[in-house]
Amino acid sequence: MDRLEAMSILLEAVEAGSLSAAGRRLGMPLATVSRKVSDLEARLGAQLLRRSSRKLTLTDAGQSYVLASKSILEQVAEAERAAAGEYSEPRGDLTIAAPIVLGRLHVLPLATAFLAAHSNISIRLVQGDRLVNLQEEHVDLAIRIGALPDSGLTATRLGVIRRVVCGSPAYFASRGTPAHPDDLGAHDGVAYEGMTQPDGWVFRDGARSLSVAPRFRLRVNTTEAAIDAAIAGIGVTRVLSYQTVEAFASGALATVLDAYEPDPWPVHLIYPARTLLPRKTRAFIDFVAPRLRERLRVGAP
Repeated sequence: MDRLEAMSILLEAVEAGSLSAAGRRLGMPLATVSRKVSDLEARLGAQLLRRSSRKLTLTDAGQSYVLASKSILEQVAEAERAAAGEYSEPRGDLTIAAPIVLGRLHVLPLATAFLAAHSNISIRLVQGDRLVNLQEEHVDLAIRIGALPDSGLTATRLGVIRRVVCGSPAYFASRGTPAHPDDLGAHDGVAYEGMTQPDGWVFRDGARSLSVAPRFRLRVNTTEAAIDAAIAGIGVTRVLSYQTVEAFASGALATVLDAYEPDPWPVHLIYPARTLLPRKTRAFIDFVAPRLRERLRVGAP
């Protein structure tokens, strides 16, 4: 039997959640998929999958074998790419994951500039504010905001992002500028649901932490809406520093309470740890990392 093919089919079944789904992905009859997995189990003398009408689950032996198979198939793929010349000239497809607004404002412009310089590379940019699993979702690199969990990934630090409170100059002229978080109680606010806790906004006052809320007159679920409402003078809002670069540059918004901000969040470019990094991946990292560092540094108000 072709063990590499059997490994690939097994991994596809595990990722797809069923043998039938794996067959659809591979363009292979269900009977063939089932037979390949059964032949593999017979060769190993061990059950790898528990089959039910609803889903597949891995046995203990299956979990160990799947991890080993992933490593083996990755090494084979790297060897093939090296033989095909990928490591000498950047070429191939790259899948990049990034937060929605950071992706639109910063990653997309850099990705288009990178493509202009590398005609043999194609990019799929996946924008979303959830954490992606690089291995399971076949993502080559991801931009991640916040502390990183301990994992087998390699991380390149790009900078930090502040959580800023801001409002329009016209609003502050009419309502006054808060000098301390406690002053927010006398102000109107725009709550972006992704940045607002039930008790309000968290600040740091020396060694203590405090939560304060203005009178939220508007609640929205996108940063664009929160920024637009603050520019319109509805009240103060809290967003991430990179999301307001244009508004700060034009003078449409100004920050307040900078001295009381919580610790900034780190930003990293993450990718699987490998002894031999594909040339296309290394080229993207070398191109994007210094430019994104500069954008984050200059864009912070």
